[in-house]
Amino acid sequence: MAGVSRATVSNWRRRHADFPSPSGGTETSPAYDLDAVRSWLSARGQLPAETPAEDLRAALRERPDTAEPTRLLPLVLAAQRLDPANLGRTLDLPDEDLIRRATDLAGGAVAYGRDDAMALRALLRCVRAGGALVAADILAERGTDDSTGTYRTPAAVADLMADLLPGADGDFPSDVYDPACGIGGLLAAAARHGARRLYGQDLLPAQAAQAATRLGLQHRHAKADIRSGDSLRDDAFPDLGAGAVLCNPPYGNRDWGQEALAYDPRWAYGLPPKGEPELAWVQHCLAHLAPGGRAVLLMPPATAERTSGRRIRAELVRSRALRAVIALPAGAAPPPHVGLNLWVLTRPDGESQTAPDTVLFVDAAGPGRQGWDNVREAVVSAWTAYGKGVFEAVPSVARAVPVVDLLAGPTDLAPARHVQSVTTAIRPADHMRQVRRQRAELRHAADALISVTERGERWTASGKQPQTWRTTAVADLLRGGALALLRAVPSGRAATLDSDVEIRAGDVILPELFARPYRARVADAADDGRPLGRQHLLLRPDPQRLDPWFLAGFLSAEENVNAAATGSTIVRVDVRRLQVPVMTLADQQRYGRAFRQVQELRDAADTVSRLAEEAADALGVGLTGGALLPPDEEQP
Repeated sequence: MAGVSRATVSNWRRRHADFPSPSGGTETSPAYDLDAVRSWLSARGQLPAETPAEDLRAALRERPDTAEPTRLLPLVLAAQRLDPANLGRTLDLPDEDLIRRATDLAGGAVAYGRDDAMALRALLRCVRAGGALVAADILAERGTDDSTGTYRTPAAVADLMADLLPGADGDFPSDVYDPACGIGGLLAAAARHGARRLYGQDLLPAQAAQAATRLGLQHRHAKADIRSGDSLRDDAFPDLGAGAVLCNPPYGNRDWGQEALAYDPRWAYGLPPKGEPELAWVQHCLAHLAPGGRAVLLMPPATAERTSGRRIRAELVRSRALRAVIALPAGAAPPPHVGLNLWVLTRPDGESQTAPDTVLFVDAAGPGRQGWDNVREAVVSAWTAYGKGVFEAVPSVARAVPVVDLLAGPTDLAPARHVQSVTTAIRPADHMRQVRRQRAELRHAADALISVTERGERWTASGKQPQTWRTTAVADLLRGGALALLRAVPSGRAATLDSDVEIRAGDVILPELFARPYRARVADAADDGRPLGRQHLLLRPDPQRLDPWFLAGFLSAEENVNAAATGSTIVRVDVRRLQVPVMTLADQQRYGRAFRQVQELRDAADTVSRLAEEAADALGVGLTGGALLPPDEEQP
């Protein structure tokens, strides 16, 4: 109900004497009276507002049947197709008629009974209030399982993987396959890029059903064929030769069926060892490509260097099936502490001998590439140039390594080991122009920083004593309608792959996890329409009642954040407990302008720091590479 973890509840039990006493269950798994829990949470401002979405969650909690969410998915698709008047008339029906109507809408896929009435009504109300995708997300919170070694792919990474699929003609493949599709995030990215036929399979029936529903809701222009089952042991598409494959395979599952599949024809590059399931998925994907088709897989970095996989890696390189290995920064995709790799592969075409004699390595995880836009630019520009045959090595970033060199050693495919050894001839005149350009950019940024700093001279002291205000909690502002709280990934619940929360200019975005410095920020025009990131919260203020910059500034105050932080190992910020001063809108706007100036100062300082580091690097590279000469005399 509160969207917190079991550990948080355990802390509440120990620390709060008024926490409700168990009404049943056992000491390790107690049960509580629902009304008592609701009252306790409400008194602490922890209870979510009563909305159709929360009503649907409550209705699902009443049913212990874990298949319940999957049973309701056909109704989600059908409800989206109803116009508001039809949906309203359906909700006005008595329970018996509503059950029959829902069964008819589901097209006979499932027969609903009397026990389903409350959940059916709550689902339709949620669709009417928030849309079908919101309802599907809530069903996903109970109907999917993240304990299988499969991690969901963030939308930004999924889009980058899709960016690598077009061929030399620039056309995006019309048919795309994902053998471990989860709830369909990679296939959704392919559909956004123009794919017309989508094929997917997932081990969990609930996730396969979610994928089919979400693709049907979001991408009705594409035909989706989603099936459940184990793609390695029970391939649902044995004869499929797709134009492209996108896959984020499950990691570290040693029980993938090696013994039973020892003589499977998919292992054209060698039987994968039991401890190398990822190489089984690589070959499965290649086997389902049409000749010349391309596959992009999100892989754990260990697969690039483990001794047990050396022979298969060598065969992939020798046959020209492996075209590129790209290192992403840690945190780009879960698990957050691991920097994953993208493997780009092509099914060799026996009639064509145009495959390059090199493999492209890109290290997008190195220093100087902070920020996803910089990572994406480094990857796409290197891959595009490589595909066009005009690629030139970029020191510490990208390098095309000859196949013969890779085969001469242990066929270690870790990008950092290859790009760090880049040696390129530096043209002194070109490098001098680069240094001068970087110096000019640094001087311009420094002037901007000085300008922002000088505006601080107009600030004045408040008097002998600091200003004090009457404050109100964010929870009160939410209840009063001055704010709306949106969350991309509800804490303690199943994370959705693609955030359905679109950012608008003027929204206030906060991290859900506590870290120093903890800062709320105001979305600008560049953020407009972008999806809200994982583990972030969004506050949407009523502009007639709250100034967003005023709100972001006070929500970032250190003492405010410390008071709202909860947890021990993983510390979260309970945004509902954050305090906001009570002021007139005019006073808020005055403070808001000041907080905006503070942010401009931070931005200008960050830009100067980055450009200074780049300029220093260029000077150092020029000296060590022989392109620049040191000054004749010591500079003052």
